[in-house]
Amino acid sequence: MVRKFDHVTIVVRDVEAAKRFFGLLGFKEVQSVVISGQVMDDYMGIKGLEADHVTLAIEDPHTEVQLLHYHHPAAIADADAGKLNKVGFNHICFSVDDLDAEVARLTAAGVKLRNKVMDFHSRKLVFLRGPEDITVELAEWH
Repeated sequence: MVRKFDHVTIVVRDVEAAKRFFGLLGFKEVQSVVISGQVMDDYMGIKGLEADHVTLAIEDPHTEVQLLHYHHPAAIADADAGKLNKVGFNHICFSVDDLDAEVARLTAAGVKLRNKVMDFHSRKLVFLRGPEDITVELAEWH
């Protein structure tokens, strides 16, 4: 039985930009290593893998965003990453205490919104345009 959410991993071409984005959300870098070798090749199913693996975390509860920046093989761009009607990963959502304040702070720092704030199922919600055009949602519960 699953106990809690642990992490999400995002492949990025610009690891510094991704770290800045998630840093604005409160994530701090806790570990950075290069992964490679046969064990990783076998685990990931990618022959000759070499990548930066950066772990960003927030606490209470501990939650991680892990970034992979491939040196080999090259990362495969997903032209449909920002399309929310594609099959597969859609978005990740983080809870906040004051959505309006977060939107003001994040947009002032250059983060782009994908839509306007809306109310849905006892929450105020907004989508952000994240690294590699992934969608990150913020939610404030009422």
